[in-house]
Amino acid sequence: MEDIGRHIAATLRLLRQQQGWSLDRTSRETGVSKAMLGQIERGESSPTVATLWKLASGFRVSLSRLLGAEAGLAEPVMGETLAAGSEAVRMTDEAGMQVAPLFAFDPEHHFEWLVVSLAPGAVSESDPHAPGVVEHLVVIEGQLELRLGDHWQRLEAGEGRRFAADQPHAYRNAGEAPARFHDVIHYPRA
Repeated sequence: MEDIGRHIAATLRLLRQQQGWSLDRTSRETGVSKAMLGQIERGESSPTVATLWKLASGFRVSLSRLLGAEAGLAEPVMGETLAAGSEAVRMTDEAGMQVAPLFAFDPEHHFEWLVVSLAPGAVSESDPHAPGVVEHLVVIEGQLELRLGDHWQRLEAGEGRRFAADQPHAYRNAGEAPARFHDVIHYPRA
């Protein structure tokens, strides 16, 4: 986890430099407090997955970029077999959500494929992602509850849902076993 924390800190600094943004401007664009941004950059705080999404949305980058899954990757090879998320890019937060890219962001097709686990009783609230972002999720183990607007919907293993992720949404595991799901995220072309 220490390596990913250093990567996130360095990536946040780089993104701010590339945009020419101060901490104040970054806070306005991402919805993350100036104090938290400073703590993340100094490696004093590990951001939650929800905070990472705020950063990705504010900077208009993929979650894979913040997790380091895009760094040093060769072009995808057709027929390539991948493990379900490298330990080097697996992010677990105190809310009980674990995220690992199965396929990092693909700039040609504008998507990334994540494997997500949610601990029993865990809830993860998500602010809207960048305009036009769409999520396709499929539950592979356990049960998952998805909130869109004010409505919660239960999904069992083998069931899925596509939704506009540029609105507030949430994931909840009301079950007694971990919920695992695949989340394919499509980003709009610039």
